[in-house]
Amino acid sequence: MPGSNASVQTAWWDRHTDRIAHAAGELHTHRILQRLWDHDAGLWSADPTVQASIRKRLGWLSICGVMASKTQTLRRVAEDLHGAGFTHALLLGMGGSALFAEVSRHTFGVAPGHLDLTVLDTTDPTAIRAHRRISLERLCVIVSSKSGSTSETSALAAYFYDAFTQGAAVPGAHCLAITDADTPLAARAQALGFRHILTHGAGTGAEVGGRFSALTYFGLAPAALLGVDLDRLVRRAEEMFTRCGPGTALDDNPAVQLGAALGALAQGGQDKLTLLCAPELASFGTWVEQLIAESLSKQGRGITPIHGEPWREVSAYASDRFFVELQLATHPDAALDARVQGLIAGGHPVLRVRWQDPYDVGGEVAKWFIAAALAGHLLGINPFDEPNVQESKDRTKALLEQYARERRFREEAPACQEAQLAVYSGDRERRGGGSAGPLSLAQCLGAFFQRLRPGDYVAVLSFLPRTPALDRAALTLRERIGERLGVATMLQVGPRYLHSTGQLYKGGPDGGLFLLLTAEEREDLPIPGEPFTFGALKRSQALGDFQAMQQRGRRILRLHLRGDPDQAVNQLLRLVEEACNAVQPPGVGRES
Repeated sequence: MPGSNASVQTAWWDRHTDRIAHAAGELHTHRILQRLWDHDAGLWSADPTVQASIRKRLGWLSICGVMASKTQTLRRVAEDLHGAGFTHALLLGMGGSALFAEVSRHTFGVAPGHLDLTVLDTTDPTAIRAHRRISLERLCVIVSSKSGSTSETSALAAYFYDAFTQGAAVPGAHCLAITDADTPLAARAQALGFRHILTHGAGTGAEVGGRFSALTYFGLAPAALLGVDLDRLVRRAEEMFTRCGPGTALDDNPAVQLGAALGALAQGGQDKLTLLCAPELASFGTWVEQLIAESLSKQGRGITPIHGEPWREVSAYASDRFFVELQLATHPDAALDARVQGLIAGGHPVLRVRWQDPYDVGGEVAKWFIAAALAGHLLGINPFDEPNVQESKDRTKALLEQYARERRFREEAPACQEAQLAVYSGDRERRGGGSAGPLSLAQCLGAFFQRLRPGDYVAVLSFLPRTPALDRAALTLRERIGERLGVATMLQVGPRYLHSTGQLYKGGPDGGLFLLLTAEEREDLPIPGEPFTFGALKRSQALGDFQAMQQRGRRILRLHLRGDPDQAVNQLLRLVEEACNAVQPPGVGRES
């Protein structure tokens, strides 16, 4: 059973109690927890081939025992890097290979005598150039990829290795690799003399999917570099696995409560899991967002995770929400607490979680793993695949091959354009023109927003250069759309989201309107050994996902900023506000 530091959670279900209790009872009656621990893949599929694939992704159930024996090795790696004079680490990775490293950095900070670690999970030239300002002499890079062939990670690794060759006597001495056994990355790291290579091998009990890899080398090695007490972290996870095991009564089992709520509420229309995190724990909300979007959004159904949404009045939320609040018990946020009390009084289903200290993140990871597996069973969804993620990758590859041949991207004619903005819809019957003449940009956007249906959300997908001003503008765009249209909103940055919420957008319910933002790259960067630049790779990823979404029949516009992006984005904000004001929303305060 858990020690005195274990996290606690309290549920307010109100009118949803019977439905959630019924779901929990179903899990108990059919021994679902026991079957999960027995690695019974039949919980999610009757297909023998699919079951075999699932069984290869269940190593997280016993990962604590595996990794408890690796913590000393990871401490020695951290000591070696510090002793060699490194002060900064840059983790190059995408999705599950990087997200828990970011959680550790923001949750624990940097311990004295350890490395200041940052995650670089983008192909944006502006962001890459900013990280290049770190002194290369004191920088080590961690190349993190389960498959060992992730395109973004490979490009970033080539770029920084090339930078090291220009100044370091032994460039490989600045590099670490984290990957599965026998991958292209493992072979390349060996050939280039990487300082350390951490691999997960078949038969070790460590076989897990990317988004379930937080408690493997992919999450724990970066945490070790930051100075996190790995034994304490793994112990908290192990305690939660025990607490959520099949021998625990339903009322005392946090994962059953959460999993039953996720499944039952989604089936009843509360399909927008809204995460309310105290600022110091916000990065964990991003981790949950990926876990839920990739695990429980496919086959045209699932759960939509909403994270980082600007706060609204209680009356502005629809009945399609399920709220999870996350705070530290020792430093509660009074404003957040008051808001959540209002949600409870308003009858919304709320789960309140309190960590006793940051190390409870280990237990929270374990709980969400189990809850996602249980919810997948209740929803009839296999939580261990991501069938629609490859679609964008395939289109990106084809676009890059075409670009390498022709040195340009083939663009369709814009649906409408003015000065510094052009709108691409790919929707022939909505491109404007006709007897009344072409549509203005505001009319074009207004017609798009008119396609909102009750219960829909709007997602802003930004491939804009990563500058503070443009990041703030994207946040403002999300806020104004939510305020004016009264809908749930998401803000995602590309290409990062392709490895997380991208599965939801293409494989989940057709409940989103998408604004994909692109801009000209004014200062590009080459990729060593490739016939294309980072800017071209980033543009191909944006266009590839745009095409994949169109192929899926999703409602999407691409808004392209020309010239000075700061001026163009201000024009965009004015036009979006004008368009929203002209639209009859599907129901402010009644999203569903």
